[in-house]
Amino acid sequence: MSKAPPQKDPTNFVHQNAIHRETILKETKHQKLYTNYSINPYNKMHAITGKPNSMHDTDEGEEDEHFLKVIKRAHMEPVRKNTFPQTEAEEIGWITKPMIDTDRSDRRLYFPRQNSEITKYMDALWRYKEQTENLN
Repeated sequence: MSKAPPQKDPTNFVHQNAIHRETILKETKHQKLYTNYSINPYNKMHAITGKPNSMHDTDEGEEDEHFLKVIKRAHMEPVRKNTFPQTEAEEIGWITKPMIDTDRSDRRLYFPRQNSEITKYMDALWRYKEQTENLN
């Protein structure tokens, strides 16, 4: 004969309330309210209008220096913003200056594009095909 499943104790609402209270206390203990609001420098925003009928916005030349500085920094290239690459993807192409000056007369370092007779013929055929398709 199989045993009957054990009877579950009836739910104790006092214990459930205590567990719920502990989890809420843990959450509020580690919760941090973010109050440092600033502008989004990547938003393409050019002008912020003042309040209607406001007299303090009528002065010309009233600019927020911090706002302009953040916007200019956001639109700079990564090479100018940082001294070294911040990610692995930025390492590719970080140093764009060539290591040596190439001399086009030196055949050891300069390999210009060379076309054979077949490639010249196919280039002319492709150009002819494109021109006939564009005319139709």
